[in-house]
Amino acid sequence: MVLTAAILNEFCCINQHGRRVILLGMIENLQYSILFKIIWMAINIYLFVDTYYKLSTTKENVYLNKLVKFGLALARAPAAVLNFNCMLILLTMCRNLLSFIRGTCKCSRSFLRLLDKNVTFHKYIAYMICLQTVIHCVAHIFNVEFLILAWNKGGIYSKLSQLEDIGNETYINPIRDPNADPIAVLFTLASGVTGAVITLALILMISSSTELIRRSYFEVFWYNHHCFVLFYIGLVLHGVQGVIRYQSNVDKHDPDICGKNLTLWYRQEPCLEPPKFVTFGMNTWRWVIGPMFLYLIERSIRFYRSKQPIRVMEVVKHPSNVIEIKMQKKGFTQEAGQYIFLQCPAISRLEWHPFTLTSAPEEDSFSVHIRLVGDWTNALAKLCGYEGKELRHVREMPRLALDGPFGTASTDVFKYSVCMLIGAGIGVTPFASVLKSIWYRHNKEDPDLFVKKVYFFWICPDTNAFEWFTDLLKSLEDQMNECNNADFLEYNIFLTRGWGPNMARDLYLREDEAVDPITHLKQKTRYGRPEWNKIFEGVANKHPKTNVGVFFCGPAGLSHTLHKMANSHSDITSGVKFLYNKENF
Repeated sequence: MVLTAAILNEFCCINQHGRRVILLGMIENLQYSILFKIIWMAINIYLFVDTYYKLSTTKENVYLNKLVKFGLALARAPAAVLNFNCMLILLTMCRNLLSFIRGTCKCSRSFLRLLDKNVTFHKYIAYMICLQTVIHCVAHIFNVEFLILAWNKGGIYSKLSQLEDIGNETYINPIRDPNADPIAVLFTLASGVTGAVITLALILMISSSTELIRRSYFEVFWYNHHCFVLFYIGLVLHGVQGVIRYQSNVDKHDPDICGKNLTLWYRQEPCLEPPKFVTFGMNTWRWVIGPMFLYLIERSIRFYRSKQPIRVMEVVKHPSNVIEIKMQKKGFTQEAGQYIFLQCPAISRLEWHPFTLTSAPEEDSFSVHIRLVGDWTNALAKLCGYEGKELRHVREMPRLALDGPFGTASTDVFKYSVCMLIGAGIGVTPFASVLKSIWYRHNKEDPDLFVKKVYFFWICPDTNAFEWFTDLLKSLEDQMNECNNADFLEYNIFLTRGWGPNMARDLYLREDEAVDPITHLKQKTRYGRPEWNKIFEGVANKHPKTNVGVFFCGPAGLSHTLHKMANSHSDITSGVKFLYNKENF
């Protein structure tokens, strides 16, 4: 007990209010994420070091190391790391597989939150692939130079380079021309051609994956990212020619002895037999064949779903460049907080775009709210007749294909008795479905509903953002008042900018009105940024000895702030824990 208390004391700190705050909140929020990263990094380091050590020290590679110095180990070590990460990166994008695991795995909430980090891990793995690719390419560039120079260095270097693939001799130097041009040589080798294809595909994928490209030119990102098909074809075929070779007869030709004394060759043991070399062989396919098969199943499922008919029930034109599409599909079932991918063949048969479901599972149809911010969304709106005075009839709407639904962090809302739902701008969409479903179940007195209190925060950049979501809040507000249960949902709306002197004067004059002049809700809009420290402190004081689920959808900067708040306000004294969950797809 004394030891336990000492350990806990080491993990405690004093926050700005003087309270003893335990860092176990941070550990609770990050434990599996950190553990995964540690294990992943440890495997990467092990594969690199182990491969480098073996290729640098084994007798089978003595002669090759003489020719290319450090180049062999420095090229093969990152190749081992690349194999491992190219296996993992495909799995992170098998969203049907991840959704299946989420739905069937009876695991802790902390572990399931790890599944919500699939895109983050995908990026980490991509960075590692880029780093190891650079090392691998640079090493092989040096290797080609060393192999050409070996022809004219004399001694053991020339002796090894002159070995031919005739009789009982097998060559080790794949470059057969002592005057060869290094660049030309690369493109005469299968490994050089496939390496160029792999590298070019990787450059296109990475360069088009930046935040700016994805947000502003999603189609550029989408098409370039599908260069992964060329990437994996080149990866599997990279070693088909077997350029790099190791010695296969070290028992009959000892390189440690024969390499130091060329006069022993063909005359005295253990050098009577010339060295023989065989290819390392193709190895990458063993790593990626399984994930490639799973991904093929993933794409087959998407293709099958894309052929299933969807009935568009209604299209609603909302202010602030937002359209709502209500749909029905046979056999479609959803959970609150899930998202789907939509495709419109009339725009593109390849592009799939994610949208959060804004309908509740208890409703007869499912719906999405789409903000018109890119080429694809604007093209869809145009096909729906958005630019005209009236939208087209539902029979004239373009055909849509659907994949999903898929689970996210928001689906875990029902596992907490107290929830904080925080949306920024259009990031409020996941909570439309959640709020509806919670209220439906609460109103029906569902005995399985664990949620007892909901705090909802919406941070909006300007007044236009209010227009399409306040109808839902108004409906919930009216129903709660009718049921005398207004305390179940406590919501707060913050306007961070978008007002001027005239608007400020008008708001001041209408301050005593019963409803808010902007949202027309009884809850008045607040102006400026929320004071998160006071908000978290207030929730902690109201709910001691409680696990509070914090759910956020919005920009990364605010996410970082909220994550820190969740960690710092988890209190060992009161027993409150804030468990942070971020919407991510």
